[in-house]
Amino acid sequence: MANDTSEKTPLLDNEDDSSEYRRSREQVKSLYLKASSQRPGIIGPEDLYCRNTINISASNSNFQDIKEADYIVAIFVVAFDTRTGNIIEWCKPEDSDLEGVEFKAMASGSHTILKDFIYFKKDNLYGLSCFENMPVESELERGARMKSVGILATSYTSLYRHMQFLENQVRHQLETPGRYDQLKAFWEDRKGSLPMSHPGRSLVSPMTEIPRADMRITHPAGCFSQFLKFFGEQIFVLWKYALLRRRILFFSPPPIGVVCYRVYCACCLARHTIPEIPEKPLKPHFYVNIADIDRLETEVSYLACTTEKIFQEKSHLYDVYVDNQNVETHIPSLQDMLRLNDSDRDKYSKLLNQSEEVYATLPRTVSEELYSRDIEDDEVADDEQVFITFFTEQNNRIFQTLLDVASTSDRTLTMDHMRSMGLDPIRDRQFVMDLVELHGIDVMLVIDNPCCGV
Repeated sequence: MANDTSEKTPLLDNEDDSSEYRRSREQVKSLYLKASSQRPGIIGPEDLYCRNTINISASNSNFQDIKEADYIVAIFVVAFDTRTGNIIEWCKPEDSDLEGVEFKAMASGSHTILKDFIYFKKDNLYGLSCFENMPVESELERGARMKSVGILATSYTSLYRHMQFLENQVRHQLETPGRYDQLKAFWEDRKGSLPMSHPGRSLVSPMTEIPRADMRITHPAGCFSQFLKFFGEQIFVLWKYALLRRRILFFSPPPIGVVCYRVYCACCLARHTIPEIPEKPLKPHFYVNIADIDRLETEVSYLACTTEKIFQEKSHLYDVYVDNQNVETHIPSLQDMLRLNDSDRDKYSKLLNQSEEVYATLPRTVSEELYSRDIEDDEVADDEQVFITFFTEQNNRIFQTLLDVASTSDRTLTMDHMRSMGLDPIRDRQFVMDLVELHGIDVMLVIDNPCCGV
C-alpha cells in the first residue's frame, strides 16, 4: 500500500509514490543499459588505482582528475522476518562484515510502500539496495513478503550501473525465495571489477562523451533541475550551510530513494576550484538510522537523510534539519541565514534563467517529456553542468576575493567587496565571518565605518 501522507513532496515528480519511483527508475534504467553495453571486460583490484581515472569538470575550463577505487566487495539479500525483524538472509562472500546493513538496505517505514531504492554508507563503503514489498497469502508472513537486494562498493560513483539488476533480483527473490544462482553468478563476474570506458579513454558518464562532474555517472537526467525546483530560493540557504560544511540532515517519510538524490545534489553546492583553498568534498552518508547515532556524533560535517522522525529530537546530531522543504536550525549564529535576502533572490533568478536557457534550446517535445521517458543522449538537457558551473563560479568568486583582500596591506573587506561576491553587505556578514574563520583567511570586515577583526 503506497504511503499517503501530506508531507510527501517528491523530488522527481509531484505524483503518487509509485509514479515517482517509476519515473526516476526509468531514467536510471536507460543509463544502466547504455553503460553495461559498453562494458569491455573485467579488471582486478590491483589495476584500479592506476587505471580508474574519472575526469570531472566544474566548468568548461577547469578540469581535474579523481583517482578512486570503485569495485564491488559484497552482495546480499535482506529479508523481513515476522519474528526477528530485518535479517541478512544471504550474502557473498560469506564472511562479509554486514553488521547493521539489514537496517540500512530496508529503511524504517518501508512496510508502508511497495518499492524503493536506497543509497547508504557502511563504514568506508557505499551501498545501494532495491526494496520491494509483495502481498502474499500467508498467515506466517502476515500477508506481505519484504526483501531488499543490495551491493557494497568502495565508492558510490558507479552504483547506479547495477540498479536494474538489483531491482530484477529483488522481484526474483520475492517470487522464488532461496534461489541465489543469479546472485552467485553476478558476484563471481563482478567482484573486484569496474566497468571501464573504451581503451585509452578515462571513465566518463555513459550519457555524454564530454568529461563531467562525477555526479553525472550516478543520477538520472533532470535530477539537479528537480532539486532546484523542489527547494526554489531556499537552495541558497542550503548553499550557505554547505559552504560552511555544517551537518545537514534531510528528513522524509518513505520512499527515501529520491531523498538520497537531494543529499547528492546538495553535495556539489560547495564546489570550487581555487587551489589556495583546499577543497574537502562533502561526503554523503545517504540514508541513516538510529544505528548510526554513534558515528554521527563524531562527524564534524556530513549530509544525510533519514525516515526516522526521532532524529529531530536529537539536535546534538545535526546543525541543519530539512523536513521536506522546511529548513531549520537550532544554532543561533546560523538562524539569520535562514532568511533570504535580495542578493539570494538575485542569484536564484540568475540560476533559474541559465537553466531555462538550456531547456529553451531543446525541441518542444523533448523539453515537455524530459522526465517522463527515456531519451537519447543528445536530447538530454545539461542541467547538471549548468548547476555545478553556477555554484563553482559563485564560490570561486567569493574565495578569490577573500584571498585578494587578505594579500593587501590593510586586509579590509569593504561593502563593495561583499557586493562583488554576490553577497548582501549587511545580512551576509555572519556568513562571511564564519567562512573566513573556517578557512583561516585573514581579513577585516568593515560595515559602514566600524571594523571587526575576522
